[in-house]
Amino acid sequence: MIRIKAGVAPRGRRTVRRDLREALRRAARRTVRTGRRRPVRCALALGLPTVWGAVAVTYKLVCPLAQQNGLGARAVTSAVFFAVGTGLVLHVRRTLLRELRQARRVAGVAQSVLLRPLPPRIDGLHVAAAQLSADRGATIGGDLYEAVATEYGVRVVMGDVRGHGISAIGTAAAVLGSFREAAHDEPELGCVLRRMERALARHLRERARADHPSGGAEPGPPVAEEFVTVLLLEIGRDGRVRALNCGHPWPYLLSGTAVESLSRADPLPPLGPFPLPCELPPVRCGHLLPGESLVLHTDGAEDARDTRGRFFSLREALAEAIHDRPLAAPQVVLGSVFTALLRHTGGQPSDDVALLVLRNDRSGMQTSGVRGTARPATTHPQPTTHL
Repeated sequence: MIRIKAGVAPRGRRTVRRDLREALRRAARRTVRTGRRRPVRCALALGLPTVWGAVAVTYKLVCPLAQQNGLGARAVTSAVFFAVGTGLVLHVRRTLLRELRQARRVAGVAQSVLLRPLPPRIDGLHVAAAQLSADRGATIGGDLYEAVATEYGVRVVMGDVRGHGISAIGTAAAVLGSFREAAHDEPELGCVLRRMERALARHLRERARADHPSGGAEPGPPVAEEFVTVLLLEIGRDGRVRALNCGHPWPYLLSGTAVESLSRADPLPPLGPFPLPCELPPVRCGHLLPGESLVLHTDGAEDARDTRGRFFSLREALAEAIHDRPLAAPQVVLGSVFTALLRHTGGQPSDDVALLVLRNDRSGMQTSGVRGTARPATTHPQPTTHL
């Protein structure tokens, strides 16, 4: 299921808690309304199968026709039991569909809190985001993203929790909630990343304590299998781009009809298995000039394979999307890429995929006219996909 986010902008600090409280209030109101109808539903759920069973037993024991062995009597008996069985199946089906609709409503509330709709414009940047869950019928997974306007510039996060689906939602919520607070509080990008690391460590300790409540001792450090790849970007008013990358794929820069990687610098290790280094100098990635776009993505996009095992080329899909439309809107780019991705995988991606596109629509931006260069790559760059 693909969702292109465009809507209400985040408003100020502590919005996560406020959104959660509002979601809980809405859920409580729905629960009250549902509770009023629950006695009738319970009566129907228990009464209808009982009535159908009583009809079948009464017919078999009392009706003279059911005691005969003729062909006509057998046909009538079969029709009666067929009608009773069909009624039972339809009743169970309606009950399951009602529960499924309720579960989807709950998932929709969680979706609106975890991955809030991004505004179409943030401080002069045209923004669009989309997510594709690998779990059939799921609307949320292990991918996370957010973009907020702060006094330090537009700050963006793109991350990927190990695994996908429902099991990764709690970890994604902990990391996103920390970013939404720290992005406004911390002047340095490295301090934002440290607060996200601490939030992840707390979440993993609490989850370990909940999984083993009788362990007694304080849970140890998280195991190596628990990690989150994170990319932090800061886009200043002058278009200057700075980044911190913890094991995440670097975004692509769309300039005219050219598609290139924003940087080739070595990433830091993912959050979780290892502590961050003492010094966290951001990678200087030059300037995002007017008309240029950045495409942030999770590794599910480039790890997607077709039936013959060939990987999906995100670079080629982006180049095709802007080949005849160098200034294509971010929503158009997303639609083109996801269409190509679903065609490549036959509509069955094996991992969650998230894309976020930011295009600089600022006019009269003061820059030196030189893009600048990012830190050069080392001889043996480390992979940025999952370990």
